[in-house]
This record gives sequence, structure tokens and C-alpha cells, in this order.
Amino acid sequence: MTRLSLSSFGFVSISSLGLVLAAVACSSSTPSNPGGMAGAATAGGGGPSGGGASGNTAGAPNSTAGNGTVAGAGNNTAGASSGTAGNGSGTAGSNPGGAGAAGAAGASGGVGAAGTPGTAGSGSGGAPATVTLPPLVTSAPGAYWKTDGTLTDSTAAATVTVNDTAVAQKWDGFGAAFNELGWTVLTTADMKTQAIKLLFSATDGAAFSWGRIPMGASDYATSRYDDDGGTDVAPSGETNRPAKDTSMAMFSITRDGQNLIPYIKAAQAVKPDLRFWSSPWTPPVWMKTGFATAANGAKKPSFYDGGNMTSDAATLTAYASYYTKFVQGYKAQGIDISVVSPQNEPGYEQNYPSCLWDKATYTTWVGKYLGPAMKAINVQVMLGTLSNAGDNSRTDLDIATAVLADSTAKAAVSMAGAQWGVLDKVVGGTTFGGLPIWATEHRCGNYPWNPAGQPAYNSAQAPNDQAYGVESWGYIRDAITKGKVVSYSAWNMVLDKSGLGIDTTRDWKQDALLVADGGKVNPTPAYYVFRHMSQYVTPGASVVGTTGGDAIGFKNPDGSIVAVLFNSGAANPSYVVAIGGKKVQFAMPANGWATVKVKP
Repeated sequence: MTRLSLSSFGFVSISSLGLVLAAVACSSSTPSNPGGMAGAATAGGGGPSGGGASGNTAGAPNSTAGNGTVAGAGNNTAGASSGTAGNGSGTAGSNPGGAGAAGAAGASGGVGAAGTPGTAGSGSGGAPATVTLPPLVTSAPGAYWKTDGTLTDSTAAATVTVNDTAVAQKWDGFGAAFNELGWTVLTTADMKTQAIKLLFSATDGAAFSWGRIPMGASDYATSRYDDDGGTDVAPSGETNRPAKDTSMAMFSITRDGQNLIPYIKAAQAVKPDLRFWSSPWTPPVWMKTGFATAANGAKKPSFYDGGNMTSDAATLTAYASYYTKFVQGYKAQGIDISVVSPQNEPGYEQNYPSCLWDKATYTTWVGKYLGPAMKAINVQVMLGTLSNAGDNSRTDLDIATAVLADSTAKAAVSMAGAQWGVLDKVVGGTTFGGLPIWATEHRCGNYPWNPAGQPAYNSAQAPNDQAYGVESWGYIRDAITKGKVVSYSAWNMVLDKSGLGIDTTRDWKQDALLVADGGKVNPTPAYYVFRHMSQYVTPGASVVGTTGGDAIGFKNPDGSIVAVLFNSGAANPSYVVAIGGKKVQFAMPANGWATVKVKP
């Protein structure tokens, strides 16, 4: 998350999910090996959810089943975690079993000791079910996500025309970030089920295609940590910085298993084909020098906050190993990370987990260390996530230029990630040597520096209101139609109504897609803005041209054409869209959105 003032702004059944969440809730112990956690089974087929078996041996495969058979799962010495079912038939899935958790019992098993990691089952999951969506959905203040409107043929002049022969970039999907705080504010199983359904269901939710996973603490973790045994001690100069661990002997994803992995597994139960990318906000603190001090605003200095990455070969080699172990640790949980970023916002030192990189070290890191390490495990490297476009003496654009000027480093990156100020530059025409560009982080609203033209900062709580929904629409529309991005990710999926992270200096109450409050999960207007696109547009679609009105057009791989429209004016009972070789008319609400889908 950027924290400085910027100069310009531009289905799987829910019953199955409930069993996964119940299995997660039952496990209370830590794994016996570094990087291992008890893995909940997922299912490839259309069968019912499987219960925990009695007395499974430790570390049996986390298998899945199709065609109505019960999904077995064998991670605990005693009872196993529950399996879940997918839509359609299929052969056994391939989730590997992690280390068995101690303590929790299955359906009839007793409490047992921690197990050892199991091996992966073989085969593939069942095919996803065909989803039929309403051809028209509208949203407006007090009337979000209305599906009772109708499309009728029209001969009138079109307000918006979709030209599906004017093909622009190929679309790779919408997404959002998994953060610890989001999972912890979902305090009941019902809240978890509701939130995951709203975010990932293809029939009843936003159907997000990508999930961003923080590598160590983000500013919306529950506390500062990394996966190499670092502790958040108050700095005493450099005298008590945690010791170096160049062998990565301390590496473990045990902490991730407390909140992040259960959050992600719950999403996978509803969206089995969910894809993942990951980025660190800071390397392990022993790899840095310095930290954000009181002199630059830190009210509670931490080795995690700010400082500079060191450039010696031993450290960079160890950091590449850290990435490898992180990706492999998640893979052992059935979570395949396909893209990694070298650093979140390398040009910002913040009073939350962050790290400054000079362009020479960043270039060397990407080209000679991270790139080869990730190529060896078939993971792509992103040039990003880039944010600082000139707010201070450092800019992420300088780093990008240096990487692209180095043939070895350039060959190591597969896409560029842009957010905040750098995304503004992308909207204005900045490119990165022909690399596909992802919009990696949606602006989170309620800016405490009160930029001109934006709603006033709310010091009481995150607004999460219609104004932020309209603001969100503008960012997404411009990034897609002007910046030609191929993917767009929201920031926090879920927060409480306060919206505070772990920034120790600024009282920034940030907006989210869903707000947990009083035992309920409340979608925000911004959520519906994302859903108007993400539920209807599938990866592999093409962005297509539109004229008239305020609109974005897409053509899906199945040939269906989608128009997403915003009306900032009065209600229009005869709003006409020319799409798919015909004209259709419907009632467009005031200050609202509509999605129209036709199959020529």
C-alpha cells in the first residue's frame, strides 16, 4: 500500500465450503516441520463432501474424489480433515498432504500427534460447471445488484455502441489480496462462508481469478513478521538486529498457516481454478540495514519498517532461496504460486513493512538471483509492483528503466506491475518495453492527505460509500481502456468498518470490498463495481472498443460480448446499447452501473 501523497489520481456448493471451514477451525496445533501445515482436502468431482476418517495414519495423501464418491483426507494421525466437492465429475485431485496437525479429531477419530507430510495424489479435478448469468444486472444507491430488469430489442439511437471487432488487449482476470486482518475480522463460520461466496463464487459472487499472497507481513497483517524467524524487536541502533540466516535454517510458513492459508483454502473450495501471485513488503530484517526512524515520522520504529536492502552475494543468494522455499511450502499445501514480485513498492520507505532498493541492486537481484531461481521451479517474475512515480528523490520508474536496460534482468521478467502513481503514468501512456502490464493494487480510498477532487478524509471510519464506488469505477475504467492493463486487482477484500492496518504513524482508515460489522458481511459499492466486471468477464477475453457513454467492452472466449456501463446522470428508462449486431434497451438507474451480456 502506498502511504504518501500523490500528484495525480487518476460454483462450488456452500455446504462443501462450510466443511472446509469447519476442518480449518478444528486444527489448533502447529506443524512439525518447517513449511508444513495441515491441508484440507479439495475435491475434483461432483460428489458430496467427505468426512474425516477415523484413525488415519499420519501424513496420508490429501486426496480428492469425483462422481459422487466421498472425498477422503488423511492429514491427522487421528481424525482427518474433511474433503470438499466440486461441480462435475472428475478423477482424484492432486493436492499434497501437509504435516498432520496435532489435537483435532475427525468424524470418529481421537486426538493424535502431529504427522509428517504426505505425498500428492495424482490426476486432475472435474470440469467446472457451466454458469448461466442474467443478461442484465444493474446497481445504484439503495438498489445494488438488481437482476430483475429486462432487455428488449430497440431501433432507437444507441447511447453506447460496443465494437467487438476493435480488439485491444487480451484480458487475464480480476483479482484481490489475501491479508491476515481480513480473515480475522470474519469471526464466525457463517461470516467466512458468506464472504468467500461473495468474493469467489461464479454464480453468486465476484468470481475473482487471481489472489495476491503477501510474502511475510503486509501493512494489513495482524503484526510484523517474516518467514525466516524474524521477531519484531524495538531497534537499539543496529545492535539487536536479528542474526543472519544465510542457510535459511529458520525458514517456516507456520505463521502463514494461522490465517493466510485457511483464508486461501476456503477460497479454493469455491474457486478451484483460482490462480496466485505473491510479493514481499520487506525481506527478512537481517537482510537490511537501517529502518524508518522517528526523524522520518516513525512513532514506533521497527526493523521491518523501511531500511535498505543489502547487496552482497550471500544475502541475495539466501533471499532467492527464501522465495523458493516459500513457493514450495505453499505448493505443498495445494496452493500454486505462478508469479512473484521482487518487492512491493521498492521506492518507498514507510512506517509499516517496507524496504528501499537502489536500482543497481534491484537489477542484479532480478537478473542473477531471483530470475534463475524462479525459472528452475517454473514461476514467472513480475517487474513490480511499481508505485512511486516521483513523490521523492527515488522513483520506481528509474528501477524499471534499469532492469529493462539490462539484458539478463529484462529476460527474467514476464510482466510489469503498476499501482498508484506509476499506474497513473501507465494510463498516460508509459509502457515497459512491451511487457504486459498488471494493475496490481486498487487505491483504497479515504486519503488522509485530502487530495484535491477527492472526498474528504473520514477520521471516524472508512467511508465505503457510493462516492468511493464511483472513484473506483474511474480508476478501473482508465486502467483498462487507456492504460491497456491485462489484469486488475483490488486491495483488501475484507476489513472491519474501521479499516485500520498496522501503520504506526498514520491514522488511515482504508476502504475494502466487504465490511465485517456486527456479525454480518456487508458488500460495499466498490465491491459491486468490481463484480459488474469480474463475474461476467473470464480470463482469455479480449477488451473491445466502445463509443458513447461511459463504458468498457469485452468479448469472452465463448463469443459472448459484455458491456459494463456507468450512468452519472438521471435515470434513463430507455437506455440503448448496440451490442452483438443488435440494439437492446433497458432501464438504467441514476448514478449507477449496468452489465449487459449477449451471445450473438
